[in-house]
Amino acid sequence: MPNLKDLKNRINSVKSTQKITSAMKMVAAAKLRRAQEAAEAGRPYSNRMQDVISGLAAKADASSAPALLVGRAEIKTHLLVIMSADKGLCGGFNGSITREARELIAEKEAAGIAVQVYIVGRKSGDALRQEIEGKQFARVDNVQGSHVTFGDAAEIAAKILEGFEAETFDSVSMIYNRFVNAITQKVTHTSLIPADVQATEDADAGLSASYEYEPDEGELLGALLPRNISTQLFSALLESTAAELAARMTAMDNATRNAGDMIDRLTLVYNRTRQANITKELIEIISGAEAV
Repeated sequence: MPNLKDLKNRINSVKSTQKITSAMKMVAAAKLRRAQEAAEAGRPYSNRMQDVISGLAAKADASSAPALLVGRAEIKTHLLVIMSADKGLCGGFNGSITREARELIAEKEAAGIAVQVYIVGRKSGDALRQEIEGKQFARVDNVQGSHVTFGDAAEIAAKILEGFEAETFDSVSMIYNRFVNAITQKVTHTSLIPADVQATEDADAGLSASYEYEPDEGELLGALLPRNISTQLFSALLESTAAELAARMTAMDNATRNAGDMIDRLTLVYNRTRQANITKELIEIISGAEAV
């Protein structure tokens, strides 16, 4: 039979945990609205930049196009930018990124392509420590959160461009969680080098045919492509931040509910045990009285 004191301590412990998870849920919910607005506000600029690149690429001379647009003819080394959270307690947010990154690394290596990784965020980097040993190109933590800035994305982009120009790697892609809604985050894998030239769904049908560019398309692409990498990274940071907060809010809400259910079950066991002890003591008193 369970000990009443142990049951009481267990109930108090679960109640303390419930208070913590409830507080974390409210904090995440308070931050989520602003992060969601920032992510949604950044999408039009990111999408329009991609549409402009797509329009220029369609008219540019392929033989003289910048390497940032078409990539290198032979890809020996690939850089994978892995964007995860710096903190845990957000459900499957980090686990989904880690699994996808592990599969992508294995896929590239099976195809004979060496892989280097750029870790943005602590959690996936820690989880993939063994897989990425000796493959880490760079790492940066604590750039996501309430104050994501374009300067942070520009620094990451500058490091990538520096490595590409030094021929440390031949192509670059990025994996991150895209915010869909408060309960859904979508793992997204997108190419940075060569640039993704697929027009977005909301692109104007005649974007590439409606403008004459001056100077020529190749020169414009040379100026816009580095900026596009920074833009796509900044958009991914905003999306990842909003997705992380949404995942944490949902996870803490589930944890709070589960704690409440556990408190109810433990309280029921506590009351039944207490009642059984009282009944046992009454039986002993009555039996003793009758014996006298």
